[in-house]
Amino acid sequence: MSHPRLHARTSPDKPAVVMSDGAPGLSYAELEDRANRGAHLMRSLGIGRGDSIAFWLPNCPEVFEVYWAGQRAGLYITPVATALTAAEADYILENSGAKLLVASPAIAGLAGLARRTGLAILTVEEWRAALARQPAGPIGDESPGFHMVYSSGTTGRPKGIRLPLPEGEVTAPHQLSDQISARYGLGPDDVYLSPAPLYHTAPLAYSTACHRLGATVVQMPKFEPEEALMAIERHRVTMTQMVPTMFVRLLKLPEATRRRHDLSSLRHVIHAAAPCPVPVKRAMIEWMGPILFEYYGGSEGNGSTGITSAEWLQKPGSVGKAGWGTLHICDDAGDELPAGEQGIVYFEGGWDFQYLGDPEKTKDSRNPKHPSWSTLGDVGYVDADGYLFLTDRKSHMIISGGVNIYPQEVENLLITHPKVADAAVIGVPDPDFGEQVKAVVQPMDMADATPAFADELTAFCKAHISHVKCPRSVDFDPALPRLDNGKLYKRLIRDRYWPAKAGLTG
Repeated sequence: MSHPRLHARTSPDKPAVVMSDGAPGLSYAELEDRANRGAHLMRSLGIGRGDSIAFWLPNCPEVFEVYWAGQRAGLYITPVATALTAAEADYILENSGAKLLVASPAIAGLAGLARRTGLAILTVEEWRAALARQPAGPIGDESPGFHMVYSSGTTGRPKGIRLPLPEGEVTAPHQLSDQISARYGLGPDDVYLSPAPLYHTAPLAYSTACHRLGATVVQMPKFEPEEALMAIERHRVTMTQMVPTMFVRLLKLPEATRRRHDLSSLRHVIHAAAPCPVPVKRAMIEWMGPILFEYYGGSEGNGSTGITSAEWLQKPGSVGKAGWGTLHICDDAGDELPAGEQGIVYFEGGWDFQYLGDPEKTKDSRNPKHPSWSTLGDVGYVDADGYLFLTDRKSHMIISGGVNIYPQEVENLLITHPKVADAAVIGVPDPDFGEQVKAVVQPMDMADATPAFADELTAFCKAHISHVKCPRSVDFDPALPRLDNGKLYKRLIRDRYWPAKAGLTG
């Protein structure tokens, strides 16, 4: 069975969502009832198939109520990150064409959100009250919807990743949950720990896949290392998905604390979203056993790779073989390269995604000679055995703690400061987050190159964009390396902080 409705019929009292902090969760019967009422509410607001809705919520059961209501109403469902400012959220809402936003009043940016015509905004309390007034049972014109997430582009503006809506019955099997079931054996007997924010694609996709397959989702409000171990032990968790930053925090716990908790129920610890340092992953395998499974892919769904612990120990640093789609490594002209040569990573055979309202970015993601091959902009090579190794990111995207950060948005902001002549933003090594954001600034007057001015620039950024994008440190340079055509030669700056990568192109 591949839909929570079917599990609500056979196991109505089974927990669909358990909150790890003891807050109320949802049974499958409750999830089905609220999703149906939510679909009626959306229709009452004039929201029809192909329209968009959004949620701006922390990790809570209402995320799943909104998601499954939208899924059976044929809608695109867009998560909005809780840390975004009002202006950042407003751009996503306007760009997506969202007609409904369900938001927590605790979200800092909500009060400043633009109230535009055609967008209904409901707080969690208003959502609950509105559901109570709706009829029970399915709407009469059900059709399947799907999420539409946003991924920042190199121009700094987020890009909506839009896929064709599924056809057929809302309870029909879905490719994503089928893949997860086949890859990990996920089924109704499983308990899945979701420690990450549900506004990220992978946590949302995997948690909702669990509902399709009848598993129980144990949702953490926020990741805390020992609380995660306690949740695994208490709920006999069989599967979880984390990012390398979480591994680092877990490994920093005292060994006695780590060994105190019974983790024997775990079958799979899945990780992705950011490169995992080889020593960190090796330490995790030594602690938890060969149950780590890594994959590489993107929200675009154009393909993915996967690698087991046993394979990784033979190929340290690899993200595995293609499990969805066919891998191609190509040069800038689009020609395929032989094994061992570094180039742009393309997939063939995955979903045919589009970037909403940005045909140029969509076109740029396609191979110039093979338009059905698409890339996420990463650079790597495939060895003779077909294993992929990622070596750089063509766009210089920064991944800090599993969060994708694109430098140009920050650079464009910094350059507006009256005392700044030029700015470059890069990722530099961070022992906890993999990378952290660093700004290298050319002041109008080098006499301003002081710690006080660095603090001023950091505060300036925090006043305008989400704090997760803001520089953690600021260095000064009398002249940034720009070519005659105005292009910033960022590799020369990166090489100061990544000496081992000094030979890479970029």
